[in-house]
Amino acid sequence: MAAESHATSTPVIYQVYPRSFRDTTGNGSGDIRGITSALDWIASLGVDGIWLSPCFSSPQCDGGYDVTDYRMIDPMYGTLADMEELIAACHDRGLRIYLDLVPNHTSAAHEKFVQALKQGPGSPAREWYWFRDIDPANPDTPPNNWESIFGGSAWTKVADRPDAAGNPWAGDTQWYLHLFDPGQPDLNWNNDEVKREFLDVLRFWFDKGVDGFRIDVAGGLVKEEGLPDMADGSGMIESIKSDSDPRFDNDGVHEIYRSWREFADSCAAKKDLVGELWVDDPARRHPYISDDELDSAFAFDLLLSPWTKKDLLEVVDRHAGDRVPPALRTRTAWALSNHDTVRHVSRFGLNPKNSVPNGIGPDDPQPDHDRGLVWAKAATLFMLALPGSAYLYQGEELGLFDHTTMDPADRLDPTFVRSGKTQLGRDGCRAPLPWKKNGASFGFSPTGTADGGAPAAPWLPQPDGYGDIAADCQDGDPSSTVNFYRAAIGMRKQLDLGAGSFTPVESPAGVLVFDSHPPAGETVRIIHAIDDDYPVPDCWRVVMSSAWPGGVAPSGGTPDRVVEPGTTVWCVAG
Repeated sequence: MAAESHATSTPVIYQVYPRSFRDTTGNGSGDIRGITSALDWIASLGVDGIWLSPCFSSPQCDGGYDVTDYRMIDPMYGTLADMEELIAACHDRGLRIYLDLVPNHTSAAHEKFVQALKQGPGSPAREWYWFRDIDPANPDTPPNNWESIFGGSAWTKVADRPDAAGNPWAGDTQWYLHLFDPGQPDLNWNNDEVKREFLDVLRFWFDKGVDGFRIDVAGGLVKEEGLPDMADGSGMIESIKSDSDPRFDNDGVHEIYRSWREFADSCAAKKDLVGELWVDDPARRHPYISDDELDSAFAFDLLLSPWTKKDLLEVVDRHAGDRVPPALRTRTAWALSNHDTVRHVSRFGLNPKNSVPNGIGPDDPQPDHDRGLVWAKAATLFMLALPGSAYLYQGEELGLFDHTTMDPADRLDPTFVRSGKTQLGRDGCRAPLPWKKNGASFGFSPTGTADGGAPAAPWLPQPDGYGDIAADCQDGDPSSTVNFYRAAIGMRKQLDLGAGSFTPVESPAGVLVFDSHPPAGETVRIIHAIDDDYPVPDCWRVVMSSAWPGGVAPSGGTPDRVVEPGTTVWCVAG
């Protein structure tokens, strides 16, 4: 295996949600050629690679996280040849490319699940999934009390499926398990055929040149033996993170990742495995990121934690403090936004101290975007200074905010539907990107289709105000948000911050101060003012501030040495 540099061990990765990134055909949905066409934009940020949310063949009942063929690109996004072109174009620009692998479940339209329905109880195909007999004495009582993350029971009767009428399974006598939507049946990872299938999927894409995978629901593949009831019957995030949830974080999952690590390490080039992991307990989390399993795992604390000094110190200490073995302190993947949560500009614009995980709607208090952007920049500098890798969600370099006034009739997220429209879901953060100030879709779609027709409307509506912060408005503006991101990422690399350590420094109650000690560089002091002003000591020189327009120090005179609330600065000695 090739030796790794800090660029591969603690990279900055740009997440692309393909359907909302850029449409080149005029059908209203982003596509792979749209990503390829914008690689120079992505590379200009200074990131080390991209991560594509699912673009495999899918009925799209959950944004592509319901896969029918892990080796086929969905026609909505293009072709396998388009993907091969994208992989090559990334490598031409020095960018790594990760794909999003969904191993916890398939689509209900996957060939194996269709076989399982047709072949009936006791068939080999049913061993690929979790089927359980209906109890004749209690025919409407599911096998256990597990709830779907999207709301409702995690069990559906085969005979109650919408496609049952007129098919052999119309009179079926079993339930099947789906921790998410009924269109996403959970795979049975006790089945060796399932294990072999996914090793072959890894081989297929590694042979194509893919550099790694982000692993969806990484802690969910293996269920507790016997499928016992949940203690509280809650399907929410708090239960996912619970040590006692029988749906997640069971010991058998480590055998799977050890086999994946062994295979990845057998490749000539470095291959990365990054887990979406909802496990807080260090004793439970650390095995996932040990040398023989995953390269890193996401920590979602910065998306969900109250933004106070006490809470932030606890978050970073849990993942990079003295309790963490030194070899694991840089194996956290940090993020402030992604395709599942309210964008951090909107979260901070609503209240600098709280997150809003379940969406913001037209009847809710609306965020102050200007205030949100100030705090979002400060949070970004804080995150980029932490030990580990950093993940940016497409559009955050523009300062994008959620579509918080979306008409309920336009919402497509299954969370919204299955919760009885009580949880708004994730559509607001998935609004298509604005590339141009003007135009019906702010440059997301072309002005016409290949046959001369008018382009379709974007698959999700875009909010008013996106044109004012479009890419073409910001690219050449030295004071823009995108140029702030370029400067911050460049300075992070120059100072080698991701590879550094984390040492808290005594400071007032409303200010968080810590030192980062890169392996081969000078100590960097990070000051994040939350509630109080903080004067920079004379022995430190500010080299990056979230308050500087475009991340560039003001010309002429001396930059203000008092860090005000809602600001983060990086300092070096001198």
